[in-house]
Amino acid sequence: MRIVDVAEFYSPTGGGVRTYIDRKLEAAAQLGHELFVIAPGPRDGFEKRKAGGVIHVRSPKLPFDANYHMFWDAGPVHRCLDRLAPDLVEASSPWRGAWIVARWGAPVPRAMFMHADPVASYPQRWLAPFVSPQRIDELFAWFWRYLRQLSGRFASVVTGGPWLAERLAGQGIDAVASVSLGVDRGAFSPDMRDAGLRSRLLAACERPADARLVLGVGRFHPEKRWPMVIEAVRRARCAAPLGLVLIGDGIDRARVARAAAGDPYVHVLPPIRDRRLLATHLASADALVHGCESETFGLIPAEAMASGLPVVGPDRGGFAHLARPETCEIYRAGDTAAATTAIERLFARDGLALKNAANKASVGVRRDIDHFAELFEHYGAVAAGVRA
Repeated sequence: MRIVDVAEFYSPTGGGVRTYIDRKLEAAAQLGHELFVIAPGPRDGFEKRKAGGVIHVRSPKLPFDANYHMFWDAGPVHRCLDRLAPDLVEASSPWRGAWIVARWGAPVPRAMFMHADPVASYPQRWLAPFVSPQRIDELFAWFWRYLRQLSGRFASVVTGGPWLAERLAGQGIDAVASVSLGVDRGAFSPDMRDAGLRSRLLAACERPADARLVLGVGRFHPEKRWPMVIEAVRRARCAAPLGLVLIGDGIDRARVARAAAGDPYVHVLPPIRDRRLLATHLASADALVHGCESETFGLIPAEAMASGLPVVGPDRGGFAHLARPETCEIYRAGDTAAATTAIERLFARDGLALKNAANKASVGVRRDIDHFAELFEHYGAVAAGVRA
């Protein structure tokens, strides 16, 4: 099958979407499919991959994030689609890219993959101290109307996990399919643990070798709540000696820097693009603390769990569906005091028993190749159904 993904938020310097699509290109080759990605960029170009490649369409910059560009003119995208003649077209955002796909004139089946929930990522986070999530959904009824109108032009709306599928179905979106994401278990494993790296990271946090090493990994973006994570770990140090290493960068770097300023026990590292090196960092820590409650799956927590790492995370969003009581602690989303208490609960457990449980649970984390096999099978069924 030949699939074309019109990926509005694919960027070489992007975060989870970039990681996911790069892995999807690898999986397509492994599973015998062709996959081409059409993405906005600073200039026209083509990157060859085993299964197809990435077609960059010259587009203007996204005003509020220099990592990304935005589709503007539909013509170049439609011409690419005409040349490629796909069996199915995927739109991987609900914005301009999806409308360009919806308005392409060819009688080709199309699906929309929802990588994010904009209402949960922004207004529900901004207004959380004052207004309930249910009330915010009501206030943003216009968005749900928009999404219902847009999704009606697609044969299937796919989510990377059950949390968002339930959200969309609850708002009247039809033909929703949950195809849970997975991780590259060939890269992420407890076997990647490196005692020397652990000691160096603790030393960078000015902590002794017997302290607990906590990681935070991901884009520096407001939805990730890094200042809250830093403060929660800082408060939890009253109960246990902790060092915090943050790995990432992004538009919220100034707020992250202010939150960490003057704290010798917090060390910030740039993004780690090498999966093997990231896997080594995850496997060498004692816990991951996650702050984002609007992710549809929770890729970093899943990679941490595959690495044998206990995780502390919020009670809303994709992580809440991944969390296992024997290896995780959850807290009320956006609540610093609750996050602090959850970290304290985790480290109050027997350390050896917790590590053994996390190592044992790592083999149960879903593999990404299983996700892609299920996704491509679903796309094949969609294409066949539309043609019929």
